[in-house]
Amino acid sequence: MEVLDLVLQSSSLVSLVGALVLLLLVYLVSSSSFSSQKDRKGPPGPKPLPLLGNLLQLDLKMPYKTLVELSKKYGSVFTVYMGPQKVVVLAGYKTVKEALINRAEEFGDRHVIQSMDDSSHGNGIIWSNGDSWKEMRRFALTNLKDFGMGKRASEDKIIEECEQLIKVLKKHKGEAFDSIKPMHCAVSNIICSIIYGSRFEYDDPEFTSLVERTDRNLELVGTPSLQLYNLFPWFGKWIANRKELHTLIVANKKQHLSLFSRLKETLDPQMCRGFVDAFLVRKQNLEESGNTNSHFHIENLLMTVMHLFSGGTDTTATTLRWGLLFMAKYPKIQNRVREELSRVIGGRQSQVEDRKNLPYTNAVIHETQRLANIAPMSLPHKTSRDVTFQGHFIEKGTIVYPLLTSVLYDETEWEQPHSFNPAHFLDKDGKFVKRDAFMPFSAGRRACPGESLARMELFIFFTTLLQQFRFTPPPGVSEDELDLSPRVGLSRCPALHTLCAVPCV
Repeated sequence: MEVLDLVLQSSSLVSLVGALVLLLLVYLVSSSSFSSQKDRKGPPGPKPLPLLGNLLQLDLKMPYKTLVELSKKYGSVFTVYMGPQKVVVLAGYKTVKEALINRAEEFGDRHVIQSMDDSSHGNGIIWSNGDSWKEMRRFALTNLKDFGMGKRASEDKIIEECEQLIKVLKKHKGEAFDSIKPMHCAVSNIICSIIYGSRFEYDDPEFTSLVERTDRNLELVGTPSLQLYNLFPWFGKWIANRKELHTLIVANKKQHLSLFSRLKETLDPQMCRGFVDAFLVRKQNLEESGNTNSHFHIENLLMTVMHLFSGGTDTTATTLRWGLLFMAKYPKIQNRVREELSRVIGGRQSQVEDRKNLPYTNAVIHETQRLANIAPMSLPHKTSRDVTFQGHFIEKGTIVYPLLTSVLYDETEWEQPHSFNPAHFLDKDGKFVKRDAFMPFSAGRRACPGESLARMELFIFFTTLLQQFRFTPPPGVSEDELDLSPRVGLSRCPALHTLCAVPCV
């Protein structure tokens, strides 16, 4: 009943009456949207209520859990109504793969949620479509590689950042600490060095405020109230979280624009320091050639950088935090990782090329990504044309959720889908094996553009930290008592917790 609770939280009777009037208007406008439910060719699903659809059946804090349960009843392709919005859900490895990879064009558009469209307005690379998205993604992929993504240059930057992170963790002297700030700052510095050409100090207030606001933004977008705003934008002025989100995004935009201005003052077209320089040079060249219809404008630069910054920080940092939590929770697995690292690498700095000689450690990292399940619903897709999929007719423009949690926890693909089991990625001889259903970065046209960088970061940060520290629960807490519950947000983060990083050297 969270929907009704939120409506009833209106501050006055007048507000409540206004909200009810708006609900009626929405219903009158959108009542026809349920008529397609009668079309037997479409995917099946639970019967929706007028206006609310199936919202009362969903856990708005963790909707992916409800959707997994619904897939058991209605199959791997089914329909739910999130308020007035018709949504087709894809569940299970085979179905998600068929849609995102084999039918990439039909399922490759992005559905732009209202809370993100308020700030992006069709710009950037995450919440955009059409020619602008194609141009920005192509430019981003090319230039991220040029500035080291997935190459030795990035590896050197990550190793340098590991050194800084180790210094920060050693200051705690083995006492309990919260890993959010140091982990997010360390990972963020990698994408900053690629975007801006330089890193920041962890005590730089400009940098830390940018990181903290970005983290808070992602938390807010996943709250039930903002999910309702995405479905019923007319409720906007009653939702405090929307106002906070707007304030934080405006502050982040202002800060990034300030960084752009500083770079522009010292811009040298012959020596680009990072992604922003390359974009500014391209923009300048196009303007000088008289091209006035280019997608290379400041709004696209701003949103692309903000998307790269948030995506390049949150996902990897969150996965690493899950990894350390799992190590503290399962000390025997941590011991095996540390033993393998000691035997194969010794005391030297780990490098990406070591991965092939560290099958167990590699398996633990992959199992962390699988079980952490940080993007359980992926981001919403949209069909680019009418499509018949697995015998079901899906109209052009239909919102589609590829349920990644159902891939990573697919009971037909994983022997122990809900347990932390590195053996999922090992053969009988202890050698690392790839698994087709390992899809934490999504797949197809909308797959994470920073996958190669993230894989490099995860390996170097994780192995370096496990060489330097033993991670344990805080005093008075046993391994069994460590909470693996996730926190509400756009990504699936660990609940707030502390760990001890006990130095080993």
